[in-house]
Amino acid sequence: MLRGLYDWTLSLAAKKSAEWWLAFIAFVESSVFLVPADVLYLPMALSRPDRAYRYALVATLASVLGGIAGWYIGHYAYDTVARPILEFYGKYDDFETLRVSAGTGFIVLMLITSGLAHLPPIKVVTILSGVIGTPLLLFIVLAIVARGARFLFLAWLLRRYGEPIREFIEKRLGMIAGAGAAALISLYIVVKYAF
Repeated sequence: MLRGLYDWTLSLAAKKSAEWWLAFIAFVESSVFLVPADVLYLPMALSRPDRAYRYALVATLASVLGGIAGWYIGHYAYDTVARPILEFYGKYDDFETLRVSAGTGFIVLMLITSGLAHLPPIKVVTILSGVIGTPLLLFIVLAIVARGARFLFLAWLLRRYGEPIREFIEKRLGMIAGAGAAALISLYIVVKYAF
């Protein structure tokens, strides 16, 4: 199923309506969809490097709007909408573990790590933010920074290095960012429980 979703999302990059699809995928990724918007963003930006920053802004705006939708789902419709979504993806138990220990500082950290390496997936962070009652304005500002940094950094890499950087982004950047995210989470846990 995942491979089919991935392939379908990737196929959208060749369409004339790709920019609209990018906005749609970025929106739903931030609230309910499993495949990251990067799958569509990367081939679009590589095929039109002159539009890489434009695509990054579209993805950021749509992702933040989708994040707001995820926040509302978590805040107002956890049992009826969010829980079934989390159960469908097999993330409910992980989510409940996060829910018990989450606070605003943890949400900030998770937005950063999700922006770096999709750890945890952004939809988990947005729903959790609503569930624990992270102030919506604070959440919006943090989402703009985290998601904007991700897409704008990718735009810069693609404009600067072009096609050769694609393999690095797809294969190695996630591992490097994941290691950095793990280090940030470990540091947060140590600081939180040691002091």
